[in-house]
Amino acid sequence: MSAAGVLFPSFPGTEPPDWIRRFLAAGGGGITLFAYNVRDRDQLADLAAALRAERPEALLAIDEEGGDVTRLEAAEGSSYPGNAALGAIDDVALTEQVAESIGAELAAVGVDWNLAPVADVNVATNPVIGVRSFGDDPALVARHVAAFVTGLQRAGVAACAKHFPGHGATEQDSHLELPTVTGDVAVGLEPFRAAVDAGVQTIMTAHVRVPLLGDEPATINPRAMRLLRDDLGFDGLVFADALEMKGISAGVGVEEGAVRALAAGVDALCVGHDLHDEAVTAIESAIDDAVASGRLAEGRLAEAVQRVARVAAWTSSGAGIDVDRELGRAAARRAVIVDGDVHVGPAATVVELAPTANIAAGEHAHRFDSAMLVREGEEVPYADVYVVRDAHRHAWMRGAVDRSNAVVVEVGLPLWRPSSSRGYIATNGRSRVSLEAAGERLGL
Repeated sequence: MSAAGVLFPSFPGTEPPDWIRRFLAAGGGGITLFAYNVRDRDQLADLAAALRAERPEALLAIDEEGGDVTRLEAAEGSSYPGNAALGAIDDVALTEQVAESIGAELAAVGVDWNLAPVADVNVATNPVIGVRSFGDDPALVARHVAAFVTGLQRAGVAACAKHFPGHGATEQDSHLELPTVTGDVAVGLEPFRAAVDAGVQTIMTAHVRVPLLGDEPATINPRAMRLLRDDLGFDGLVFADALEMKGISAGVGVEEGAVRALAAGVDALCVGHDLHDEAVTAIESAIDDAVASGRLAEGRLAEAVQRVARVAAWTSSGAGIDVDRELGRAAARRAVIVDGDVHVGPAATVVELAPTANIAAGEHAHRFDSAMLVREGEEVPYADVYVVRDAHRHAWMRGAVDRSNAVVVEVGLPLWRPSSSRGYIATNGRSRVSLEAAGERLGL
């Protein structure tokens, strides 16, 4: 049984390198695609075809959440608002339709596995989830997760509810360190239970510590996997978040993390954005050595490979669905919150106060036309419009904008409002269509 069958590496560029071709031809499970693989839709379709020429049953996975996290439209911004916007509207039929259109976008370019939706119940201090979550109410999050799964999978694209058992109630970013989940773990489980009930094909683990389950990160924790399998009744594919993330790699290392994840009950491994040829070979060798030594049962590896194959077979059953980008634009308009006098006109001066980029979303290239970008520590000039992101988490932003009779546009979570602004707009995310919706209200 080949260890390659459970691995999902990545590679930079728009053409598959020789090592990727060899990996797939030898039975590799598939590829995780990132923005560095996408120039445009036609090119991505050609890339998908080239990858499948090496192995027709290979799964091609991508993070296309809508809103802040998009790979298809990384440069221009997403044509669909994200989860926070959909949760604010709270129209489950709309969420299902948006997910269906996103699925149609992916199916049209040959991508059959979307690493979405985010099923985390967010807390205000979370540094990495935020507007990627449908909200802070577990019942609301649960119903929208179920709707997203249903819509996406109607397009024949496998959904992936993430990050089990919940990354929302943390104050650290698992890309950078091992977070600890606070509060009642049962609160975070409700959306995952809804995803399972909706027939979700895959679930992604979180590199987080849940004190109730012990000190091991959930990805390598057999107790977490039993919770998912036995208590939630999930028999589908469990996918580990990227192995190079510090929540795993800083503790046990990449190769050991791969072995322990499989032994715990995970079925497939995201090798991630920054690990390529030699790292993939090292992970394969570590898995093979673990099987040879008896640390990892051969039957466990075979079960994992079979679950990957089952999802690959399922994705071929999807019927064609029409893409509806106008739906995304209309949804973004519905999500905008406006308070006060916000019209400034096309000659307005716009300053965007930019925090450190969210690693999952990356730096955003799209913004209001002619907006001046200002980072912490730099002088903030006078402006007619100030754009902030999660101002509730950044005192420097609050101090800079709550001193002027200007309009404040919040593109993160709308949890703080300035006292001195003449107008306030909240978009619940910074997709392209969300900024366009705000721009319409500003008269830009």
